[in-house]
Amino acid sequence: MTEKRHFISEGATVREALQALNALSGESMTLFALDGDGRLSGTVTDGDIRRALISGSGLGDTLRGVMHRGFLAATPGDNLSHAIAEGRRRGISLLPVLSDGFVVEVLDLRTLRASLPIDAVLMAGGRGERLRPLTENTPKPLLPVGGKAIIDYNVDELEACGVENIFVTVNYLADQIEDHFCHRQGRSSVTCVREPRRLGTMGSLSLVEGLSRDNVLMMNSDLLTTIDFEAFYNHHSRCGADLTMASVPYNVSVPFALMRLEKDRVTGLVEKPTYNYFANAGVYLMKRELLGRLAKGEYMDAPDFISALIADGGHVGCYPIEGTWIDIGSPNDYKYANELMNRRML
Repeated sequence: MTEKRHFISEGATVREALQALNALSGESMTLFALDGDGRLSGTVTDGDIRRALISGSGLGDTLRGVMHRGFLAATPGDNLSHAIAEGRRRGISLLPVLSDGFVVEVLDLRTLRASLPIDAVLMAGGRGERLRPLTENTPKPLLPVGGKAIIDYNVDELEACGVENIFVTVNYLADQIEDHFCHRQGRSSVTCVREPRRLGTMGSLSLVEGLSRDNVLMMNSDLLTTIDFEAFYNHHSRCGADLTMASVPYNVSVPFALMRLEKDRVTGLVEKPTYNYFANAGVYLMKRELLGRLAKGEYMDAPDFISALIADGGHVGCYPIEGTWIDIGSPNDYKYANELMNRRML
């Protein structure tokens, strides 16, 4: 909930509203005017006051004739993503969520871009052996990139998309990751789930309790990516897929001429061909009901799970990532990721 200094009585004067707005300097300059019962009756900005003064209102007048009564609001249970998108389109920074006219929450649209109805699970149990010695005493997801832990880029992005429940599966140097999130404050709840042993992507998912949304996002926590989670979810829903895999383009260039053969006869040559493929990006969206295919605590990797789902007639979709995708699996990848993020921060 937005701090109380954003709230004011509709019976307050224009002068009092100006004083309240002045106290908000550096924040979102919006006041929520409440009636005698505490229900939201209007919003007030410095623009509303300026227009009222030009029209002849005085500093001693109440806000009833000044406030904006046609404000945008959402209600619990609404598709908040639509309300958020409309608020951003209008240039609104604070969006009230109302229940029977009472403000139950105020969404800050400067940091919140969507409200996706999904739970998320980040896989953070790996040993990161290809990055040794960096990972001898630090788990790979906590390695700093541009001054920020790799996993925090993904957690912050999910939070900005309104994902409220985030689970992190941990194994190697689990204490450090648990400590990292122990005192985290934010709109999202981050819960660590320990693997007793290495269980694979889907095997670790079987240990997660408390998933409540119809769809679950799973991803490797050590990816650095600009994937649009909202577009990913909309694509998954629109296609009606049971599971959707995010993908990245992968090109293979052969530096030689390849022969076309019929038995031992050459029928043609292809000079230095290039083949274009889509590679698994390590980010998945799946219907929660598919968790019933998992045996709790048994090893299961994503490729095996997905192959079995396809064999059983399941609908597996593909969503190409546009933008950055770095699987930080080698020292060169790590160096490049730091260079990239440091350039963006300048």
